[in-house]
Amino acid sequence: MPGTDTSVPELTQVSRFGLWLLLDHEEHFLPFELFLWFRRATIEQLSMIERPTSGHLYWPLLDVDLAVQSIRNPSEFPLVAKDAGQSSAPADAPEPCSAASLIGSKSMRQ
Repeated sequence: MPGTDTSVPELTQVSRFGLWLLLDHEEHFLPFELFLWFRRATIEQLSMIERPTSGHLYWPLLDVDLAVQSIRNPSEFPLVAKDAGQSSAPADAPEPCSAASLIGSKSMRQ
C-alpha cells in the first residue's frame, strides 16, 4: 500500500521580510507580518523544523506549531491573540494583521 508523499520541510532563504520554506516540492513565502513568531528568530531556530504529521509543522527551538494549511492559505487562518486583552507577540512587534490586508502591499511584492 503506497504511503503519502511527505517531504522533509526545508528553510531555503530568509530576508528582512520573511522566510521561504520548501514543503512537498513547493516553495512558500512566510512574511513576518503574518508569521510574527519568526521575526526575531535565529537561523538555527528557523532551520530546526519537525513534521509530526503531514498537516502539521513544529519548530521545537521556538515552540511554534503551525498547520500546513495556514502556510498554504494564510488568509483562512487570521492571527488571534491568546486572550482579548493580551497579545502573544513581543511588545515591540507590529500589530497583527490578516493576509487580506497585505494583498498588494510593498513588502509582499519584494
